[in-house]
Amino acid sequence: MNFLIRKATQEDFPAIFKLIKDFSVFQKTPDKLTITLPQMLENKDFFQCLVVENEGEIIGFASFFWAYYSWSGKALYLDDLYVEQTYRGHQIGTRLMEKLIDLANAEKCHKIRWQVSHWNSEAIEFYKKMGAQIDRTDINCDLYL
Repeated sequence: MNFLIRKATQEDFPAIFKLIKDFSVFQKTPDKLTITLPQMLENKDFFQCLVVENEGEIIGFASFFWAYYSWSGKALYLDDLYVEQTYRGHQIGTRLMEKLIDLANAEKCHKIRWQVSHWNSEAIEFYKKMGAQIDRTDINCDLYL
């Protein structure tokens, strides 16, 4: 399989939005999806994303942002990483993570942080193979505005 990983452009947003919806179903939480395509376009200056392209079709993405943690300093926060089911098993997720690691290293980050669902054992094993430490100490908190 010949695929390309590149930074997303505004023209990619409709395809990324479709994948975000697919990911929300995979996560078993489509009711939590509140973002819209018009919101993404309105917030385009904040949305950073890598996409995976195969023969002109976007089949995966990794959205991220830069963060600063008082205990460790500058970091890259991986918001979502998703590859369409039919394309899994081709090292695409590994290549996406490697690109994120390259970005974080280029920005002199001290770590990459993300969340993984406790039930998603395949993802947990994947991240462990990438060298991640799984911390089960923290609980997520959201304050919706």
